[in-house]
Amino acid sequence: MSTGRAEAFSDGVFAIAITLLVLSLVLSGHGTLTSQLLAAWPRYLAYVVSFLTIGIMWMNHHTILAHVARVDRPLLVINLLLLMGIVVIPFPTALVASNLTGPGGKAAAVTYGLVMIAISLGFDGLWIYVTTHAAALGATVPPEALRQSIPGFTGGLLAYVAATLIAAFVSPVAAVIVFGLLAVYYLFEHLPSPAEEDPSQSIPGAEG
Repeated sequence: MSTGRAEAFSDGVFAIAITLLVLSLVLSGHGTLTSQLLAAWPRYLAYVVSFLTIGIMWMNHHTILAHVARVDRPLLVINLLLLMGIVVIPFPTALVASNLTGPGGKAAAVTYGLVMIAISLGFDGLWIYVTTHAAALGATVPPEALRQSIPGFTGGLLAYVAATLIAAFVSPVAAVIVFGLLAVYYLFEHLPSPAEEDPSQSIPGAEG
């Protein structure tokens, strides 16, 4: 099967997930409009962090599939599991937006972190499958790509684990800021374009 249908379906899921984020931007309904707008800063923070996160995940997802000439059933299954995590991001985003500075802030931020960890594992699985089945998928990935990319994708996963622990034991607000910094980090190119690949170059890894 060609990658076209898989990419089109994935793009639709990403588009829906990123659009649903706007539903978390609501006001409390108490006090003046100015005070409501100022008090809603956790909602703005959650929205920006999740928008950047989904956006960069979409970019890296596109880069990974751009290496592949065709897809098989296992790859479709891994991709489907990844998308199951992507589409749920608006849920923990809404939790953080509503509870970040309240008694439920810790639970909300930890939930957010657990979803990010699951998605990171999904990206790792997708990239590992592509690099270990390159020939069958018609992928332009050099044989040593997996070994060279391990520090990149395991680093992202460990960072999400660390941020989740910060949410649980230090500060929910600090954890969300770390999630945001991770999104900014992944705005930069961490996978080479297939046209630019060179077996002698290292491949740091994808989002996750």
